[in-house]
Amino acid sequence: MYAALWRILPGPVWLRLIIALVLIAAAVAALMLWVFPWVLPFVSTQDATVQQ
Repeated sequence: MYAALWRILPGPVWLRLIIALVLIAAAVAALMLWVFPWVLPFVSTQDATVQQ
């Protein structure tokens, strides 16, 4: 799958690398700004127990 994504990116290797890094940064930003805050109310972080 990653090879297919790499092949469809335009340009030489250095440009493909820059585009791939920008796409990864955009995906991480979208997760941090919209997806994780949306999921947070559904995840109970207070019910965690640790046994000794």
